[in-house]
Amino acid sequence: MIFRDRRDAGRRLAERLLIYRHNAIVLAIPRGGVPVGYEVARRLEVPLDLIIPRKLPIPSDPEAGFGAIAPDGTIVLNERLVAYCGLSVGDIERISKEVLAEIRRRAREYRGDRPLPELKNKNVIVVDDGLASGYTMIAAVRAVMREHPKRVIVAVPCSPESSVERLEKEVDEVVGLAVQPYGPFAVASYYESFPDLSDEEVKALINQAPVT
Repeated sequence: MIFRDRRDAGRRLAERLLIYRHNAIVLAIPRGGVPVGYEVARRLEVPLDLIIPRKLPIPSDPEAGFGAIAPDGTIVLNERLVAYCGLSVGDIERISKEVLAEIRRRAREYRGDRPLPELKNKNVIVVDDGLASGYTMIAAVRAVMREHPKRVIVAVPCSPESSVERLEKEVDEVVGLAVQPYGPFAVASYYESFPDLSDEEVKALINQAPVT
């Protein structure tokens, strides 16, 4: 299954999520998850908001991550990578502090003065444009779980099967349209158009969407 772009993926994904629309909210992971989440929220006629986890970059290879951190400080580590890279507790604390500062900067940029949404007793649908290892999504949903939602659903257009299995241990439901059972995986390969998004594009979609 190939998607034209993120919004096309969101429209297709939304059809699989209609059963969760009652008392629901969509939380999109910026930047790429926002166009997907926008279309899901619009189809379900529910509010759209953000959750902003980020990977914890490996110092020698910043494009790769050894785990992830959520806005509330929830940390998920790939213990094998931590050991392989020889990262100390001090290294992890320093990197986590730097990444958390960037999360808070982005939150101010995207949210402004808008209060955080109420998640208690709601169906919370956490959306991204795809899963890779899944650690960033795990950090996000663990933070969401602390707010006592009724149900947590992870929804993504594409993912490796291993990441779906990893997330199924964390949440009530994982909805994926294109789940790759084996072989090298790249989120971008499932899209005809997969451009980088700017902060301005993210804010424009958030401002157009239903709010809590």
